[in-house]
Amino acid sequence: MAEDLEEDFEEGEGSEEVSEAPSRKLPIKKILIIVLPILLLVGAGAGVYFSGLLDKFMGGKKDDEHPAAADTHAPTPKAVQAAAFMDLPEMLVNLQTSGRKQAFLKLRVALELEAVTDQPRVEQMLPRIVDNFQVYLRELRIEDLQGASGMHLLREELLTRVNAAVKPVKVNDVLFKEMLVQ
Repeated sequence: MAEDLEEDFEEGEGSEEVSEAPSRKLPIKKILIIVLPILLLVGAGAGVYFSGLLDKFMGGKKDDEHPAAADTHAPTPKAVQAAAFMDLPEMLVNLQTSGRKQAFLKLRVALELEAVTDQPRVEQMLPRIVDNFQVYLRELRIEDLQGASGMHLLREELLTRVNAAVKPVKVNDVLFKEMLVQ
């Protein structure tokens, strides 16, 4: 009889555990049923907003509408001038090396000027530009020129130096026409 009571007692404990398990899962199901649709709606709304579809419905400018017609009080942009390109003379410099073997860099670049009218000023300062480039290039090592990051660094350094030499004229970019490391 004591064994029967223990079995009834154990069954009672087991039945309480079973009844608690669904009550724990029930709030999780409710949360998922409520939160999941909200997350889906927020995600869809963000997608519509960032894709630009919402602008058409909210009265924003349309694709076929001319940008100047949308706002008559907006300041008019400067007249777009065609960019001018100016070739620099070919440069051949020896690079820094640790051994006895010499390394050379052959470089041809073009400068992208902001306007065609800036070309006489750049031509006037051409000896200074070439000198600045030569001094910088002679300090480079072969490792400095490797990979895309090396090319990007070289472009930025040359652009900084040419803009300093031709101030107040602005050079937009330095374009590599030929670059040979030997």
